[in-house]
Amino acid sequence: MDKTTDCPYPGCFFCVMKEGNPSKRRASILKFFRELPSQDDNGQVLPISGLWNTAMAHPNDPEFIELGIFECMAALIWKGLKNRRWLSHDQNIYIPYYAAHIIGSYTMNMEEFAERAVRAGVIPPLIELLRGRLTWVEQRVALRALGHLATYASTFPTVASHDEILELSIQLAMSSLEIVYSHFYQDIDRRLSYHCDLLTRGMGGVEMESRKAEEWASQLQCWALQLINCFAFKPEFLPAICKPEFLVKLPGMWGGLVNENSPAGIGLLRTICHHKIGRGAVACCPGIVEALCNIARSSDDWQYMAIDCLLWLLRDPNTSHKVVDEAVPALVDLSEITALGDHKKLGDSIISALEECVQLQATGPNSLNSRTKEHIDELLSSRQRLKWEKNMPKEDLHIKQAASLVVKLEGNSLFSSGDIAGAASKYSEALALCPMRSKRERAVLYSNRAQCYLLLQQPLAAISDATRALGLHTPLNRHAKSLWRRAQAYDMLGLAKESLLDAILFINECSQSNDPDLSLRQNKVPDYAERLVKKQMRAAWLFREAATKHGGVRGEGDTHAIYGQESDDSEWETASESDIADDGRDEMDEDDENENEWKNEDEQKEKALKKDCTDIKRGKNLPLLEDEP
Repeated sequence: MDKTTDCPYPGCFFCVMKEGNPSKRRASILKFFRELPSQDDNGQVLPISGLWNTAMAHPNDPEFIELGIFECMAALIWKGLKNRRWLSHDQNIYIPYYAAHIIGSYTMNMEEFAERAVRAGVIPPLIELLRGRLTWVEQRVALRALGHLATYASTFPTVASHDEILELSIQLAMSSLEIVYSHFYQDIDRRLSYHCDLLTRGMGGVEMESRKAEEWASQLQCWALQLINCFAFKPEFLPAICKPEFLVKLPGMWGGLVNENSPAGIGLLRTICHHKIGRGAVACCPGIVEALCNIARSSDDWQYMAIDCLLWLLRDPNTSHKVVDEAVPALVDLSEITALGDHKKLGDSIISALEECVQLQATGPNSLNSRTKEHIDELLSSRQRLKWEKNMPKEDLHIKQAASLVVKLEGNSLFSSGDIAGAASKYSEALALCPMRSKRERAVLYSNRAQCYLLLQQPLAAISDATRALGLHTPLNRHAKSLWRRAQAYDMLGLAKESLLDAILFINECSQSNDPDLSLRQNKVPDYAERLVKKQMRAAWLFREAATKHGGVRGEGDTHAIYGQESDDSEWETASESDIADDGRDEMDEDDENENEWKNEDEQKEKALKKDCTDIKRGKNLPLLEDEP
């Protein structure tokens, strides 16, 4: 191909693509792919970036695959690894990144393409990037490409034949956030310019770079987990995966939030729990069952995965006795869920597993403790009550429902007068009367009792009742007041991530609600909810652990405070640290007096932040108790 008068580069890829003759075009592209790795001319990054755009837009197009793009990209990565002089010249520093990204894009959907990539020898250079021979940015795209190659049955054995891939992936899953923090986020002056360019893609700005770094750090972890998950389906790799120092970190790995196809930490745990050896390791890992219970009670996309893990652990005779005391309370709270997404009759599955657990413990050497047995007996009794009520005359059910309403109103009255414990007792009495099929009414009773438990400083009981209310509500997990109450209870326990997720969902419900207690003027986010979200964003900040380890820095953006051992969170007083005053009680829905609290909202803004937060924890400006569902 001759240099044209319009193009400054000989053999220009973009000129090749304009060739009108299909045969000439294919021959020119084939020649281009063969010759590109051996060229040292300036401007090579331009065609590579063009190929990257094409791969992203048309990952299933076979043309470049057939003409040797995988061989070309593998050769370019090797060139960058071996020839640092060439790599540092012009903009060649970008080329290994683009080359690995192109390999990943063309292999993410088509097994045939993945097979061609393996035959073209892409795995060895990708492993070199995975080792960190360049930077964390290239590690990220190498993980992505290897993860796609490991997905297919025909190419997984070749990936798995390189033992270090799994070990490196595990190390990256655990250290990825610290790597990005220490090599990019912490020291602005040391940032590599091409990293900044890649992250912002022309948008620019230090704050944009930092926010994008958080997203890419999460992706780095996410793709590491995805690659490990491919290995976890094979029992022979589980001993290498199921090490306590790794398992204990999995529930806290947020890696799937930026990629809905990623298993995240909880998804990997679910895969591990499908195998006997994996269940044994999980059951012996301190704190992991408690974390699974918290995720199972959550309202996000991971909820079913955590429930599935708990059910697998309960049904295994070798692990059941180790997890039963922690798992049962959470599963009982979730037993009235009928369907969760595509998973039907979830409550029936939970009850069946608990029944099996009772039988298993009855015949085995380990017996249930009295509290656990009480939880299961209560659940089985309520299921029996449901069957019994199906045969009751409608008139009798109406009488029970009316009696329940009367008792609930008595509870509301006690609550308004300051007898919080008495109100909680009345809500319990009303629940005993309320028909099991009256789900809306039962959801209200559980939610109101959860508020009582909050004020009585019993966060675990509040979480339990709020979870039951959310499970009974239609749509599932969308009862705004229960979300807020559970967010507060999690805050009392210092569970920032769980509190954050519920607070965000509460705000979403406020924006869509017709309830005058929730839909504020001009669809404005409630101030107290905004403050809690900001607090929990600080506490659950992606780089918080890394920042603490490295002494703490000030992050860009309004959600990033100074982190480290000396950070001062005293202004965010937790509910457990607050004194509950009589004037901090929720009012009833039917009281006109509660309107004054909403009208005084602008005045409250002017108060000191600490007093605002303390007032919130004492019950002011909370979603009100419900009279009618």
